[in-house]
Amino acid sequence: MPATPAWPPKSAPRLFVAELLSEGVPVIVEGNHAHYLARVMRVAAGDAVIVCDDVTGEWAARVVAAGKRSVELEPVERLRPREEVPDFWLCPALLKKDRFDLVLEKATELGAARIQPVVTRRCVADKLNMERARAIVTEAAEQCARTALPELAEPVKLAALLRDWPEDRALFFADELGGGPAAERFARHLPPAALLTGPEGGFDDEERAAIRSLQQAISISLGPRILRGETAAIAGTALWMGAMGDWREGE
Repeated sequence: MPATPAWPPKSAPRLFVAELLSEGVPVIVEGNHAHYLARVMRVAAGDAVIVCDDVTGEWAARVVAAGKRSVELEPVERLRPREEVPDFWLCPALLKKDRFDLVLEKATELGAARIQPVVTRRCVADKLNMERARAIVTEAAEQCARTALPELAEPVKLAALLRDWPEDRALFFADELGGGPAAERFARHLPPAALLTGPEGGFDDEERAAIRSLQQAISISLGPRILRGETAAIAGTALWMGAMGDWREGE
């Protein structure tokens, strides 16, 4: 007798929904997600879809009906609770659109709990399309099987970020003019933590002085080379996750 196929199959499409999920309570998917399921993945009644709601976790759902404009799903079984992510914030200076898109995507994949865009004097952009940014973050979370979306905050000016900085959160500052080795300094401070990275032209002298004057700020070096803004944000996040985040699980 042939083996019974695993359900849900690993190839099942995955998506986040706004509705709170509960066993047996139908969910109607519309818009881009419905187009993706019905037209791209070509799901039909009885097929499996993996859904997350950013609250209860990850569910296996069965397609009840698939139309051109909407798809009805029935949650059948909760597969995983909402994951616990390390208490790490990434505070990247705004960059050109395509480069900042990359930061949003990779910060999500790497496990950042919060992404706080920052506007500095040398930023080439001072605004962020939040709807588009949330779509990028959500798609990245779906692709890497996160069950918790990172919090995405509205951009703030550097002065406001420093003025309102929490007393109990270390702010690692990627300073291209020099700082302590990042991995060593990360290891000295338990979460909560955050990483601040600069724009294409770096921080100016006044901004650098303001950051260094913050009691919670810790200057770090990300190596001997000057990195692009997106590279610094991604590399710094990866390094923190390896030193102090959830990459260490199973040690």
